Amino acid sequence: MKLVAVSALCLWGVLCLCASVKAIGTLELMRDAAVAWTGVLPCGKWDCECAFKSQQGCCCVANEMSTLEDQTFMRMVDMWEQLIRLDNDIEEVTGNNKIAFTAAMKSRSDCFGPFTSNVPIRYYTISLNQGNGYNDALGTFTAPRAGLYSFSFTAYSNVGVDGERLYHKVQLIKNNEVVASVWEDNREDMEDSSTQSVLVSLRQGDQVYVELLSGRSLCGNTKEFNRARASN
Repeated sequence: MKLVAVSALCLWGVLCLCASVKAIGTLELMRDAAVAWTGVLPCGKWDCECAFKSQQGCCCVANEMSTLEDQTFMRMVDMWEQLIRLDNDIEEVTGNNKIAFTAAMKSRSDCFGPFTSNVPIRYYTISLNQGNGYNDALGTFTAPRAGLYSFSFTAYSNVGVDGERLYHKVQLIKNNEVVASVWEDNREDMEDSSTQSVLVSLRQGDQVYVELLSGRSLCGNTKEFNRARASN
């Protein structure tokens, strides 16, 4: 029984070896036939290295596909470099296009106010208005572009007489909403000033202004201490 089994295994090994040799021989014959073929090919040409050494299904267009991939990659690299250059150009242009204004109330010895309603303060003496965001006729700053802006304003008043009531309240308004304010109400000082600085996020077209509350007044602005400024 053992002898029969051993004989069967030997026979199986010989058959497998013969099949392998036959398969290798067939592959070589196919390759030789492909190389020797002189007729018209369906794809126009034949890549023997691709056909017999690589496991790819479209050997006829393998080289074309590889070339196309290389060209596509190079175009993507070129587009990326162009985008970087464009971004740098935009940054260079907008980086020099700062928005800022600085303005002050005109010099006056009398009082501005009191009024029966809140009144925007018009800063007529303009020393800087880069970007043309500030309108002195309305006393309003309109954001030319969206961004984070720094605003500061100073409220100064001098009633000129000891014991006279120093009474004012000035506030920064963004789109009709109060952002910050300063105030004074005493009879101990005839002269006083205060400054407020804030950062405000604005969208393009948002409006910001400084107003004096009703019933209050700013007096003795002979040296234009009442002023406002903004920058982006």
